[in-house]
Amino acid sequence: MKHVAHWIGGKSSPGTSGTTGDVYDPATGQVTGTVDFASADEVDAAVSAAAEAAAGWRNASLARRSQVMFSFRELVRTHTDQLAALISSEHGKVASDAAGEVARGLEVVDFACGIPHLLKGSYSENVSTRVDAYSIRQPLGVAVGITPFNFPAMVPMWMFPLAIACGNAFVLKPSEKDPSASVLLAELLAEAGLPDGVFNVVHGDAVAVNALLTHPGVAAVSFVGSTPIARHVYQTATSAGKRVQALGGAKNHMVVLADADLDNAADAAVSAGFGSAGERCMAVSVVVAVEPIADVLVGKIAERVAGLRVGPAADERAEMGPLVTGPHRDRVAGYLDSGVREGAALAVDGRSHPVSGDPAGFWLGPSVLDRVTPDMSCYTDEIFGPVLSVVRVPSHDAALDLVNANPYGNGVAVFTTEGGAARRFVNEVTVGMVGVNVPIPVPMAYYSFGGWKSSLFGDTHMHGTEGVHFYTRGKAVTSRWPEPGPGTVSLKFPVNN
Repeated sequence: MKHVAHWIGGKSSPGTSGTTGDVYDPATGQVTGTVDFASADEVDAAVSAAAEAAAGWRNASLARRSQVMFSFRELVRTHTDQLAALISSEHGKVASDAAGEVARGLEVVDFACGIPHLLKGSYSENVSTRVDAYSIRQPLGVAVGITPFNFPAMVPMWMFPLAIACGNAFVLKPSEKDPSASVLLAELLAEAGLPDGVFNVVHGDAVAVNALLTHPGVAAVSFVGSTPIARHVYQTATSAGKRVQALGGAKNHMVVLADADLDNAADAAVSAGFGSAGERCMAVSVVVAVEPIADVLVGKIAERVAGLRVGPAADERAEMGPLVTGPHRDRVAGYLDSGVREGAALAVDGRSHPVSGDPAGFWLGPSVLDRVTPDMSCYTDEIFGPVLSVVRVPSHDAALDLVNANPYGNGVAVFTTEGGAARRFVNEVTVGMVGVNVPIPVPMAYYSFGGWKSSLFGDTHMHGTEGVHFYTRGKAVTSRWPEPGPGTVSLKFPVNN
């Protein structure tokens, strides 16, 4: 079986804590390896290596940093199949989905390659007589990324390329469920010419996380995960004086107005609800059907779900894979029973969906709960699996009120053929990312990614120019070069003249 070690100071670093975790192949249910769990001492070693490296890396030229990013970009491209295979073997998503994850991560690397332009400051001559003023942005030091299981390559790549390009060193704590992709990324960064210690990987559980959140050598923390953990990360790290962006959970709605193209809407609902087995923070989990179209829409969704092929990544025709663990699969499946008990109608039961893979895998087919109401647990909870809930509402206003009343504000979509209705929805909805006839409105790398309300703790979104600002701090400089000759002493408050 494989063994996944830490990556500290530019090399593989086997754990010394004596604690490990099992790594599974979700498609077979079998343990395929182990991963070291870091102790507080090992976290300290990683942060110390990063701090030492950051002292030199911050002075590397912008041209040098950009060259490393360009080299890393090409290496990831040539190793996409290898990265995708690692993701599929530990997460379970099908090969095309895993390759798509790598591609979306590369978009941020592409953006980071432009760091010389992104870090340009400003300059004003003669703000006062022979006095000039300018601004610069400088790196923070050591930044930390704590990332979830559902995107073991993409989410880290939404963090570390910008952090490193801005002149910081980075410590990544990936999910212990699928840790191998992060180590391969570390190896590719080293091959790209990144100095030892600028990028480090420590695996583990809450011990490692809390050690990073409170370590005095850490300046900033980026996190993606569930809302309860995001809140803990934010409160703990900010109390320790760190800059934090903590992206939490989601309950993404897809509002289908009565004038929408229902075939297009059904295609989008199935694609966005069941891709990656629903284990996406931007997956559609609630379809809000504005009457009188609900019956027709649910019927079209059910027709499409019946034709989905569920199977392992080895099955080239598979469109949806297993869930990441057995306990998670069982928890998700439990919402089908609780939903019915609470009054929902089980329009599609994924437990009977055919599967082309090993029966011991963590399978649950795509499921649809109809006539869901906002008081049901299948609506209030973040299920994070292939369960699509349909809520029926009487009007556009009712749909908007439903979305705005939800405590989460990550992503939302509206499907309509009427421009005025779409514009009003975009203007009034209290959600951070909005799609118009786009079911998964993940922004391009040069825009920011992040939600509102309980989907984000902190005031800065991820990647884009907000990412550059998160990983740097501003410095304003006022400069005067006096002409030769005697000066004067003045205790007056300085004013511009």
